[in-house]
Amino acid sequence: MVNDVVKRYDSLLALDHVDFEIAQGEILGLLGPNGAGKTTAIRALAGLLPVDSGSIELFGEAQVPGAMGLRRRLGLVTQEITVFEDLSARENLEFFGGLYGLKGAELRRRIAETLDFVCLAEHADARPKKYSGGMKRRLNIACALTHRPEFLIMDEPTVGIDPQSRNHILESVKSLRDRGTTILYTSHYMEEVQAIATRVVIMDQGHAIAQGTVDELVERIQYEERVRLELGSPTEELVARIRALPGVKQVEREGASLTVVSEAGSANLDRILQAAQGGGGVRSVQADKPSLEDVFLTLTGKSLRDGGES
Repeated sequence: MVNDVVKRYDSLLALDHVDFEIAQGEILGLLGPNGAGKTTAIRALAGLLPVDSGSIELFGEAQVPGAMGLRRRLGLVTQEITVFEDLSARENLEFFGGLYGLKGAELRRRIAETLDFVCLAEHADARPKKYSGGMKRRLNIACALTHRPEFLIMDEPTVGIDPQSRNHILESVKSLRDRGTTILYTSHYMEEVQAIATRVVIMDQGHAIAQGTVDELVERIQYEERVRLELGSPTEELVARIRALPGVKQVEREGASLTVVSEAGSANLDRILQAAQGGGGVRSVQADKPSLEDVFLTLTGKSLRDGGES
């Protein structure tokens, strides 16, 4: 639980009375444009950064820098790949597992299980400097998993990798959730968060400005309704008739396809379909539902795809 947390860097207010909760066994997506305060929030949650006021509580215990009991229950997957290039994958996991007190047969068993989980068992004795980008990302995640954390923080874990590796990581995240791991997940790829998150927190300028499920957040915004139609033989007269319907803001024609944009809440689908029957019949229709990215842009007015946050 993050409760009324404030963090300043000199005159910069990085976290401004931030509140949010993470339920046990859920994936919480943390989103925000550059400079929103996500990185500061992550570092504070991980116990790497003290806060100026407010409190952070994990597993019923206050999170502060140096809280070793909590550190053993946490895993942190950093945006930067933090593995040793000149050690093998197995040796990397031996090192990071040892930091959490694992040793002997238990450490070897955990290493084998973790390498298998991230599909690197066949490359266990190869050095990461010979790995592809996706393999390095998977090893980076493995280093945070060997000690089986109850709470896993994943900061941009799929940056710069191929679609196959990205899909494998997302499936792995859902598998960890199914095992009971609580996960905080940040990404500049909005579709990732929409696909896996139980709930979402959106931050901007140090504030947690919105939180809830994707459906709950979509319901909070008034967003344009967009309908795509494939017609038999649309005419300019038909386009003009649809354009004249109440609430219609825009009609675009491309061959036999029409895209109709209406004001939020206009409930225009039936009227559009009725008018479109004069265009040689409706072959297909698609009503676009607002996405998490639509919510984000409505609330912040910014794009997520600007690169990493400093």
